[in-house]
Amino acid sequence: MSINPNKILSSSDRGIPQLTSANAPPNLRMILALEDFEAPAQQYLPRPIFGYVSGGVERNTTREWNRSVYDDLALVPRTLVDVSKRSQQTTLFGETYNAPFGICPMGGTSLAGYEGDLNLARAAAAHNIPMLLSGASLTTLENVRAAGGRNAWFQAYLPGDDAAITELVERVGQAGYQTLALTVDVPVGSNRENNVRNGYNTPLRPSLRLAWDCMLRPQWLFGTAVRTYLKQGMPHFENMGKRTPLLSSTAVRERANRDHLNWKHVALMRKLWKGNLLIKGVLDKGDVPLALDHGVDGIIVSNHGGRQLDSATAPLRVLGGIVAAAGNTPVMMDSGVRRGTDVLKALALGAKFVFVGRPMLYAAAIAGEAGVRHAIRLLHDEIDRNMAMLGINSVGEMSRNQLMSAYGIEGFQY
Repeated sequence: MSINPNKILSSSDRGIPQLTSANAPPNLRMILALEDFEAPAQQYLPRPIFGYVSGGVERNTTREWNRSVYDDLALVPRTLVDVSKRSQQTTLFGETYNAPFGICPMGGTSLAGYEGDLNLARAAAAHNIPMLLSGASLTTLENVRAAGGRNAWFQAYLPGDDAAITELVERVGQAGYQTLALTVDVPVGSNRENNVRNGYNTPLRPSLRLAWDCMLRPQWLFGTAVRTYLKQGMPHFENMGKRTPLLSSTAVRERANRDHLNWKHVALMRKLWKGNLLIKGVLDKGDVPLALDHGVDGIIVSNHGGRQLDSATAPLRVLGGIVAAAGNTPVMMDSGVRRGTDVLKALALGAKFVFVGRPMLYAAAIAGEAGVRHAIRLLHDEIDRNMAMLGINSVGEMSRNQLMSAYGIEGFQY
C-alpha cells in the first residue's frame, strides 16, 4: 500500500496505518516523539542560536514548570466504548481544522533553519492546522501569508503608540490575514542570562567567538546561513519597527516602548481590525472581563514559553479559571506541550486549542518542511491513540471527568 506522507490520518481512513519508523522519512525514523527533535537540533545549531531558542529566563523555573505541571494530572479512561469513529476536527472562528493544535509564533525560526517560517507555514497549510507568525520573524508577513494561506495567523509585538499600531494593523489586513494576536506579556525585555552566556545578540555581532561557534556546526553554516545569504541576501527583522539586518556590528534593533501599552490600545486595535482579534499572554482570570469588554475574540493563556517572568505560573494551572471567566469566548493555550496526553489534558480543562513551539522549530531546523510535517503527524497520531484508550470519539468529549489529581485529593488544583 502506498502512503501519502502529507496527509494527516483520521480514524475514518480505514486501512491506512499510523505513522511508524518504517514509513517515516529516512532521516527522521528515530524521531518518535516531539522531545526527540531537541538533541539533533542541538547538534545542528550553533551554541548561541540553540541557547536562544531552548532557554528561558534567569533560573528557568517557569520553563521547567511548563513541562512538569502536566505530570500533576492523571487521566481516567473509560472502557468498552466504540471508538471506531474518532475525529480530531476542531472548529475555531468559523474554520474547521484537522487537529486541536497549531504552531506557536517563534522569532528565531528562519535563523535556525533555511526558510524556517515558510516551512512552518507550508506544513501547517498541508495538514490544515493554524500557524502563528511571530512579529519578530525574519520573513515578511506577506510572504508567510502567501505560503500558509488562511492557516497563517499573525502575532504582533506593539508599542503603546497609536501611529505604529495603526500602520501594522493596516499592513496585516492588506496582506490578507484573518486572525491577529497581540502579545501582552512583554512590557519590558526579559532577563535572558542564557543569551549573554551563549553569546547571542540581536542583531548578531560579528566576532571571533561567533565565527568559531558557527564553524563548529558546518551543516548549519552552509545549509542555513550561507544558503540563505546566497539566495536571499542578508536576513532582516521584517515585521516589527525599523527593518534591521540580522548580522551587524553597528545596527541597533528598534524597540519602541511597550511599557506604555494598555487597554486603550486594544480598543484602538478592535476599531481598526475587522478580523479575529486575540490577546496572547494572559495568566490572570481578572484580565478576562476587560478583554471581553474590549471586544477580543479569543484569549491565549501563555507565559511566553518561560521566556519572560521567571516563576510565572504555568498556563495549565490557571487555564480552568480563565475558561470559566471567558464564557463562550474561545480560550487557547501554549507552553510546554510535548505529548498527545498534554493536548488532551488542556482540552479537558476547557481549552479550545493548544499551540506547540520549540519542537516545531527544531523540526524545521533539522529537516525543513518534511521535519515539521513529521512533527505534526507524530502529535496527531498520539492524540488519536490516546482518544481510543480514553474511550472518546471527538476532542469535544474531553472533560474534567477524564482527569484526577496524580497525587490524591490534596494534589493538583484545577
